[in-house]
Amino acid sequence: MKDNNQTAISEVDLLGFSDLPKLQGLLFVAFMAMYVFTLLGNLGMVAFIKIDPQLHTPMYFFLGNLSCVDICYSSAITPRALASFIMEKKSMSLIGCATQLCFISIMASAESFLLSVMAYDRYVAICNPLLYISVMTQKFCMQMVGTVYIISLAYSLIQTGNIFSLSFCGSNEINHFYCDPLPLLKLSCSDAFLNEIILSTFASSVALLNAAAIFLSYVRIISAILKIRSAAGRQKAFSTCASHFITVVLFFGTLVFMYALPSSHSSMNKNRFISIVYTMFIPMVNPVIYSLRNKDVKQALKKLLNKKWNS
Repeated sequence: MKDNNQTAISEVDLLGFSDLPKLQGLLFVAFMAMYVFTLLGNLGMVAFIKIDPQLHTPMYFFLGNLSCVDICYSSAITPRALASFIMEKKSMSLIGCATQLCFISIMASAESFLLSVMAYDRYVAICNPLLYISVMTQKFCMQMVGTVYIISLAYSLIQTGNIFSLSFCGSNEINHFYCDPLPLLKLSCSDAFLNEIILSTFASSVALLNAAAIFLSYVRIISAILKIRSAAGRQKAFSTCASHFITVVLFFGTLVFMYALPSSHSSMNKNRFISIVYTMFIPMVNPVIYSLRNKDVKQALKKLLNKKWNS
């Protein structure tokens, strides 16, 4: 049981990378570059999908939503992290911290569910191509995306409410560059055992549910691809889901690596750097992965550039 006879805190100090003074300049430049490229890449992807009628398909509808989520996800974290490098005061109010955590949780959950929905889309396209148009209707796609955001909002409110129902007192320092649930729980002067169970149960349920859905979709997809007799046919089928598969491996692989680490001071330090991968690096490379591996997106880019050049 933690000591409750301590002064309640009204704000938290996000230490960020203040313990690494020699890396401050390098990290600032890296964060700024990743954020700029994230905005340019994902806004560009949304623009291509909006402008080119050829990209008005379920696959690109989901990809456009993924790009919007990546923009919001990175924007909830990176500007504040950048400010911490140049501001002497690194504090954030508890309300501000709760708001940031709520927003981050929505985007992280939405990205996970969207990757699952996109896997289902590829499953229908490859395993049931004749039914694709009748199954993946505009109404059905919008319903799935709407459900993703509703579930993500509910998940976020539960997780944020669960953490901020605790009392916080004593030390107000968080060894991270944003309001992450695990460091926040360590600031609590209440008994957080039940809250930790709720946090881990909901977080692992969302991750495992989506990982299982994606895994099952890819088992069916790979099975269908292996039944295709021609090498050209197999190559074409594989190319339709290769970009998504790379994104899935990056996203879930990073989460597994981070949460597989034992809870210790050393692992918390490592988690700061691992967090950079899925909060900044992955949102930056997603549009690159989908652009380089996707003929339709490359054609849309060429068409747009030719139009601008000839105008």
